[in-house]
Amino acid sequence: MKNIYVILLATVLFASCADKKEVSLEDVLATNDITQLKTKKSDITAKQQELAADLKLINDKIDALDENKNMPLITTYKVKEEVFTHFIELQGNVQTKQNVLIYPEMPGILESVYVKEGQKVSKGQILAKIDDGGMSQQLAQLEANAAFAKTTFERQKRLWDQKIGSEIQYLQTKTAYESQQSAVDQIKSQLGKATIRAPFSGIIDDVFKERGTVVAPGQGSEIFRIVNLSNMYIETEVPETYIGSITENKKVEVNFPVLGETVTSKVRQVGNFINPNNRSFKIEIGVPNLSGNVKPNLTARLKLNDYTSENAVLIPQSIISENANGEQFIYIIKGKNANDEAVAERLIIETGKTQGDMIEVTKHLPADSEIIMEGARSVNNGQAVKVINK
Repeated sequence: MKNIYVILLATVLFASCADKKEVSLEDVLATNDITQLKTKKSDITAKQQELAADLKLINDKIDALDENKNMPLITTYKVKEEVFTHFIELQGNVQTKQNVLIYPEMPGILESVYVKEGQKVSKGQILAKIDDGGMSQQLAQLEANAAFAKTTFERQKRLWDQKIGSEIQYLQTKTAYESQQSAVDQIKSQLGKATIRAPFSGIIDDVFKERGTVVAPGQGSEIFRIVNLSNMYIETEVPETYIGSITENKKVEVNFPVLGETVTSKVRQVGNFINPNNRSFKIEIGVPNLSGNVKPNLTARLKLNDYTSENAVLIPQSIISENANGEQFIYIIKGKNANDEAVAERLIIETGKTQGDMIEVTKHLPADSEIIMEGARSVNNGQAVKVINK
């Protein structure tokens, strides 16, 4: 009878356990019962180990069936010779040698101003006149005296040619005529300073003095500023290390950031003096100003061609590595078969100048070599690789 009760109790407990549902993780966390939490952790750990074992079986089977499991996948690039033009980048300011202030050459009242700001003028055109203070009347008197002296001299000369009169009379009349003529020329020169003329063709940028102003030679008495924007240039300083490569007629790319314009020009003058303070020399670059928007002191960015190679071999800098001896090397492929399988070979190279992300290889890399691009840093010398170029 006792055995019957035991069997019945076990049956009831088994049935209750079978009907009991698995408790969710959220419910276990909500209980705050450390015993239940440890039990749940053990269950999850066991499942994790079971899944890891299954995943290992799958990976082992894949490795057994994959013939290329130890063959890195790479991409390659076939190098070729091309023109390589290297530039150095500098900054300069636009200038013009025809940007001058015009000063009066004699004191007086500014009698007339014939031009206004923004007006185009030609070389020699009259811009203004200064009151001559009566020099015109003096000139007329001197010219009359010079004419009389000339007549007297010519008569005396005719007599002297006929051996009439004395030599002293002839010399006196000649000296008097030359003296009067010299006085006329001198006052004409002085009188010419009363007329202000344009020294070159250009534009009147500023008119500083108005009609009726008393002017005089000297600082602060400028009357006009005249500018010619057709003959602009950029002056900049170049480090002395480029003294052998930056020469006259070198190509220059000129960019004006403010205008959003880029023009091509040439170096028109190279300085012969190296500044000891910054070890640089000056150069001038002519600037065409077809649009008229280029102004003095405008900032320009310059790209100067300091090196050109007609048969350069260029590769990306990112694929170059360096060994313990400081030597640069890359990987190329050899023996590529029909299945795009090949062998990686380490190649020591020497490089030159860079431009952007590219660098010139100067030694040891023949043209038409196939170099490893993607995957270059994960292969070893002599390792079999598979090319997967798209």
